[in-house]
Amino acid sequence: MPTIQIPEKLLPILTAKQRLIVIIGGRGSAKSESTARILLMKSQTESADVLCGREYQNSIDDSVHKLLKSLILDKLKVDGFRVTDNKIDCLSGGGFRFRGFARNSDAVKSAQGFKYSWIEEAQSLSQDSIDNLLPTIREGDSKLFFTANPQSSADPFSQRFIVPFLSKILEQGYYADDMHLVIMMNYRDNPWHGELEIQRQWDYDNLPRAKYDHIWEGAFNDSVDSPLIMAEWFDACVDAHLKIGFEPIGLRFSSHDPSDIGPDSKGYAFRHGSVVLDVQEKTDGDVNEGGDWATGLAINNNADAFTWDSDGLGVTLNRQVNSAFEGKQTIISQFKGSEAVDHPDAIFECADADKSNIQGQKTNKQALRNKRAQYYAELRTRAYRTWQMINKKAIYEADKLISFSSEIKALTTLRSELCRMPIKPNANGLFELYTKQEMKAKFKMKSPNLADSVMMLGRVPHITNTKPFRRPQPRKVMGSR
Repeated sequence: MPTIQIPEKLLPILTAKQRLIVIIGGRGSAKSESTARILLMKSQTESADVLCGREYQNSIDDSVHKLLKSLILDKLKVDGFRVTDNKIDCLSGGGFRFRGFARNSDAVKSAQGFKYSWIEEAQSLSQDSIDNLLPTIREGDSKLFFTANPQSSADPFSQRFIVPFLSKILEQGYYADDMHLVIMMNYRDNPWHGELEIQRQWDYDNLPRAKYDHIWEGAFNDSVDSPLIMAEWFDACVDAHLKIGFEPIGLRFSSHDPSDIGPDSKGYAFRHGSVVLDVQEKTDGDVNEGGDWATGLAINNNADAFTWDSDGLGVTLNRQVNSAFEGKQTIISQFKGSEAVDHPDAIFECADADKSNIQGQKTNKQALRNKRAQYYAELRTRAYRTWQMINKKAIYEADKLISFSSEIKALTTLRSELCRMPIKPNANGLFELYTKQEMKAKFKMKSPNLADSVMMLGRVPHITNTKPFRRPQPRKVMGSR
C-alpha cells in the first residue's frame, strides 16, 4: 500500500464519507499539493478515473497536470503511472483527464464515468458549471474535491460552499454535515510552509490588511482599487454599537431598492439611529410584489419613515406605497439619486482619508456629482469614523458613526457590495459612483441593491416623534477574517 504525507488538518479527508470535499485557504497552505497526493493514492489503489477541471483552461499548462507530473516523476517518484503531454494514466487502470468548462458547456455534462473530480481555482466557477457538475459526478462512492482561495463572498462558489457555513468555519476551522466537508487551510496549518515565511512576513508588514488577509488567510476578497468602503472599515462597523457602547436611539427608518423579474434582487434596509438592524434581499417576484414585501417589513419594524428609489421603475410604486401606509404616521418619501444634491451650499463633510483630495473647503454642490454620490459619501465617512474610533482611539458622537448588527442575515452580501464598489474618477474632481449599468458592464458586478438600500437611509426626513427602543438580547460577535 502506498504511503501519503499531508498536513494533519487534512487527515479527515482520507476517511470522509461526505461527497463534497472543499478545501479553502490562502497561500502556503498546501491545499493543492495535498489534494494531488490524495488523488494519486486513490488512483493507484482504486484504479479510479479523476476529472481535473477548471473554469478557465486555455491549454494543458493552465491545469494541475504540471503539479501531478512533478509529484510523480520528481518529488515522490511514484511508480505505475504513464505521463504524456495531455493526460496521465495509471498502469493498473484509471488516471487523470483535464478539462476547462467556460468555453465548452458540454465539458461537464460529458464527464460521466469519473469516480472523482478535482476543481482547482474553484473560486472562479460559474453558477452553470456548479449546477452541471454536482449531478454529473455520480459513480458509486464518488467524491468531488474543490480547492480555492475565495474571491468575493457574492461569487457562486462562495454562496454555495462557504457563506451558508461561514460561522462554523470561522469558529472551528471546518464544517461538516452528511454531504459537505469544508476545511479552512492556511499557512499555519502546513508544517512545511517555511520557505514562504519571509514573503508572508513582508506582506504582513506592508500590504493593506484586507489584501493580506485574502492572500494568506483565505479571507474574502471584497475590495477593489479605490473602494467606497475599505474591508477593514466595514469589519470595524460590525456591532460597533456594542464595541463602543451606544444604543440605537432616534429615528426608525426603512428603505427599499426595487427591481422587477430578472437577475437583480430587491433590497430592504432598516436602521434605528446609527445602528443598521436589518438588511434583506428578495430574489423573486415583480416590482409590485417587492413593494408589498418592503412596506410590510417597514410596518413590522414600526418605522417612523420609509423611502424608496424612484429613479427607475420604482416610480410606479407611488400609489402602492401611499396605500400601504394609509392611516399610519409613517413619513414616506421618494429617493432620486440622479437629482442635484441636498443642502447644496453646506460645507461638504468627507472622510479624513479623502482630505488630501479636497482643496480647501468645498460645498456639497462643488464636491458631489449627485444625490446618490452625496449619501454614499456620507456612509463612507461614517464607516471611516467608526474604524478610527475603534482602531485609532478617535472620538466622535454616536450620531456621526454607523454600526451593522451581526444579526443581519445578509451581512456578508452587504460587505461584498460596499467593499467592492469602486469610486468613479471624475474629470471635474467631483465625488461620483458608477451607475448600476456601468458596474455590470465594466466590472461584471451585480446590482448593489442592498448597498443602495443602506445608502438611502442617510437621507433623513424631518421627524418630531420617535418610538421607544426595545433593547435586543446581546449575542456573540462573529469575528472578521
